[in-house]
Amino acid sequence: MDVDRFIRDGYVAIRGAVDAETVVACQELIWASMATRGVRRDDRATWPPLIEIDDLGAGPFAAAGMSPALTAAYDGLIGRGRWTPLTDVGNAVVVRFPSEDRANAGYHIEGSYLGPAGQRWWVDIRSRARGLLALFLFTDVGRGDAPTRLMCGSHLAVPEFLAPYGEEGTCSDAEFWRPSALCLPVAHATGSAGDVFLCHPFIVHTATWPHRGTAPRMIAQPAVHVADGFAVDGTDPSPVAQAIVAGLARSGLPRVTWWAPAAGRVTRGVMAGCGCG
Repeated sequence: MDVDRFIRDGYVAIRGAVDAETVVACQELIWASMATRGVRRDDRATWPPLIEIDDLGAGPFAAAGMSPALTAAYDGLIGRGRWTPLTDVGNAVVVRFPSEDRANAGYHIEGSYLGPAGQRWWVDIRSRARGLLALFLFTDVGRGDAPTRLMCGSHLAVPEFLAPYGEEGTCSDAEFWRPSALCLPVAHATGSAGDVFLCHPFIVHTATWPHRGTAPRMIAQPAVHVADGFAVDGTDPSPVAQAIVAGLARSGLPRVTWWAPAAGRVTRGVMAGCGCG
């Protein structure tokens, strides 16, 4: 696993992380779930632009989330014993069908926890609750299949804008990065069924469109949870924390201000938006 690339670009691809038998079992459960909504595998007329599924539970999805290749990667990026077992992959499935429709796309970072009065979704500088964003490919995904777009290095720009919010954090749809974050080099989450992209929790990403492939693109995008988040004072050895510290250092913020409560809402940059993979 290329840890240096993860810190620099904000993601690593674990190729062949999920075995073929588990992938097929997950595909069948996804099709069965979609059949209850009137989507038939053999009838393209029943295919909508997008379906999101959040109730497939454990079974083969738990096996996918806890494959040996991935658990080793979680240890390497977060730290052994710090992450919560990833058994809810089947509760974060997104299926995109061949279509010209935009279907819920927009640049954003993922939220991590409930904010005041149960507002969804919030994030703070320590990435409380979220250790990684995982993108599981359950079908082959090519460049024409509406892959998730990752803005390389954008995770280093986000800490500057999160820092003033301190421990309370802010809504993940707040405006807190410069437009230049959207001018960075891009990578697309393409590959073979069974590949998994492990992304820094602050990476800016978006769904893409149109989907001009011939078959549905099935992915899941769960969080790898970390209960207490990361230390950002330089003492946390995990690559996730190292990247946050690198982003803060690049911004020129003195460490004493990293925990200062926000005097007012930061509104520089572009609207994060909401968009699923």
